Amino acid sequence: MMNMDLQQQVLRTDVSGMPLEWIGYQEAVRLISLGQVSYTLGRKLYAIHGGINAVSGLRSSIDVNAIVATWGQHPLKHLFSDGYVPPLSNKALFRRDQGMCLYCGQQFPNYMLSRDHVKPLSQDGRDLWTNVVTACKRCNNYKAGRTPEQAGIQLLAIPFSPTHAEYVYLQGRRILADQMDFLLAHFPRNSVLRKRVERGESLIS
Repeated sequence: MMNMDLQQQVLRTDVSGMPLEWIGYQEAVRLISLGQVSYTLGRKLYAIHGGINAVSGLRSSIDVNAIVATWGQHPLKHLFSDGYVPPLSNKALFRRDQGMCLYCGQQFPNYMLSRDHVKPLSQDGRDLWTNVVTACKRCNNYKAGRTPEQAGIQLLAIPFSPTHAEYVYLQGRRILADQMDFLLAHFPRNSVLRKRVERGESLIS
């Protein structure tokens, strides 16, 4: 194998180039061997060697690239450009906010972070991307069931809902340059995450 780091993820897209998900090399090999891959892009990550053909005496080999496009299109593709809202999870939220408490401005490991509702649920706030921010547990406890204004603290950034492609980005680990370039092509031009990537700021795991 070319790349001995078997944890490196492969970006899977549909045949039109819409980013779908991150997969491991085993799933990529399965898709290739089943003939479900239309084309590949990016650098070659792995050369997976199989058994030796009893007739030809040749050893089989499957190359796995950084990006694999599979046949068909995402069933919800029509929603992605028209108000699609990806599922909200703490993992994606913390990565959106770079592991930073948006009240005190310090970065923390995930176990010291929490999801805070800018407009509290007790005041009819909703559990939406645009109403939640990453907060350290200390700041969250201090703010309690109050708005930032009521608590006398300042919100350091405006919460936003990621697009589908941005959500795929937030799910990634150690994204390679060619994978990042591909994803960026699907980001909105005025995307907060686009500006972050272009400034060279990395994801916080």
